[in-house]
Amino acid sequence: MSPEITRIELTAFTYPIPDVRLDHTAQKLVYAPGETYNRQIHGIRIHTDTEFTGEYIGGGKPAATQVGLCAEYLLGANPLQREKHWNAMREMLRKYDQMGLGLIDIALWDFAGKYAGLPIHELLGTHRTRLPAYASTYFAQLDSGLSSPADFADFAETCYEYGYRGFKTHTWCETGAYDVEDEIELIEAVGDRVGDRMALMHDPVGKYETRADALRVGRACDEYGYFWYEDPYKDMGRSQHGHRNLRQSMDTPILQTELVRGVEPTVDFVANDATDFARADPEWDGGITGAMKIARAAEGLGVDIEYHLAGPAQRHCMAATRNSNFYELGLVHPTSKEPHSEYPVYQDGYTDRIDGIDADGTVGIPDGPGLGVEYDWDYVSENRVERTVYE
Repeated sequence: MSPEITRIELTAFTYPIPDVRLDHTAQKLVYAPGETYNRQIHGIRIHTDTEFTGEYIGGGKPAATQVGLCAEYLLGANPLQREKHWNAMREMLRKYDQMGLGLIDIALWDFAGKYAGLPIHELLGTHRTRLPAYASTYFAQLDSGLSSPADFADFAETCYEYGYRGFKTHTWCETGAYDVEDEIELIEAVGDRVGDRMALMHDPVGKYETRADALRVGRACDEYGYFWYEDPYKDMGRSQHGHRNLRQSMDTPILQTELVRGVEPTVDFVANDATDFARADPEWDGGITGAMKIARAAEGLGVDIEYHLAGPAQRHCMAATRNSNFYELGLVHPTSKEPHSEYPVYQDGYTDRIDGIDADGTVGIPDGPGLGVEYDWDYVSENRVERTVYE
């Protein structure tokens, strides 16, 4: 008999991130020595009539709400029919950003791996088991340890000594203002220091208000042969025309589509010459199913796919992807080894700490069944904010 989903359990909990606070927008995490930010995240468990449970930890409040919209449909369904459920839930969530689909789909893949006794990357088709990583920094900010172009250059050198061969800077983050000259000095300082030894990336996170500013910084990247230039425009990475126009005026490859959701908009960006790289996030782009659709589409178009941020799901996706260059390990800071994206719930040694790479600058893939990580559900329960059970 086929397995059936019997219950879906969703728990919101908090965990502390030391030396961090929210910025002026109450959205971005910025380095703040001595302060602690309590972040809320979710754990999902999809129970079945077998001995196996699909599990995943991640996702914010909008994603949790969307899980509830899909729960009734999933109860009694076969958890192995991921493609069927993925398409059905996309339709259910058509009015929303569909981030809830990511939580559910990753948990279903975790179940499938456990049910088969295989890690997810083997279900997908393993291409490699070591992933080259790049260090992805916190935002530049006064009195933060990343307060000047020289600070970033020093940190790039440190990351090189750890073994990293890629380094990405993020823009200045104070009151929302930026100075394009500061941006260019940051590009130049890092380029002068390690540009001949590391693949360099710059990510303004949708900060620049004019094409003129975006182009000036882009041409500074050109001077140092930057590996990519990511999301420069205030449009939050959504205008195909704007990025095609910018791309035609500079040499540095552009990386877009982090902030558009799903396979079709990503393919449209590539097909309309609006980006050089595709971007995917298994949590944001419809789970492992959605991220791999983007990866395969990009492969067919001759374009590389770069996965957003760190985590077990990202590692499995990248392990099964030929056309991907770097694993994004971050956000990292010179005075702290704890990345903002790592939750304190792993019991099996999994880590995305800055010093978690090997001498060749690579990270491995969890090799247990499913996601291959063991979550501390006692920690989740002890720090619970809310628990909802669908049955």
